Amino acid sequence: MTATTTLKAKPAPKLIEDFAGQAKEQFETIFKAQQEQAKAQFEQTFATTKEQVEKASAQLLKGYEDLAAFSKENVEALVQSSTIAAKGAEEIGKEVAAFTQSSFEKNVAAGKALMAAKSINEAVELQNTFAKQSFDAFVAEATKIQEMSVKVANEAFAPLTARLNAAITTLSKPLAA
Repeated sequence: MTATTTLKAKPAPKLIEDFAGQAKEQFETIFKAQQEQAKAQFEQTFATTKEQVEKASAQLLKGYEDLAAFSKENVEALVQSSTIAAKGAEEIGKEVAAFTQSSFEKNVAAGKALMAAKSINEAVELQNTFAKQSFDAFVAEATKIQEMSVKVANEAFAPLTARLNAAITTLSKPLAA
């Protein structure tokens, strides 16, 4: 038995499947982390808004109509914020799905190119080129998704921030005697 007969290399399709699986797991991990971060920010802003609304409500009990209008605007802001967040999450999901599909297609093409390589040097060069391109594409996509997430979060929190500012303005006015 020689050393070359005892080594068993993974077949190229298996390597491609492993790489595709790992890439998918990384994308899912990044997406879940961004969702959790957005959810935490949303909950924190919602809790702050709720606290301010409760304080404002206690002071505005004298004017029930004002309180009803104020609460209605808060609900509208929350609905608006939720709608923006849902649309943003959908767009981010579409972006991740498109990137995953594109990556898979590139993985398949790279696998075919590797199988057609005429020498080990050519195969290594193809693999190195593919790995660099894949990494660069991943970094670019992660940056894009992160920027999209920040934009969505800012847009989703804008109505709540406006309501919080309205609550602060209302509470900072001296009560009419």
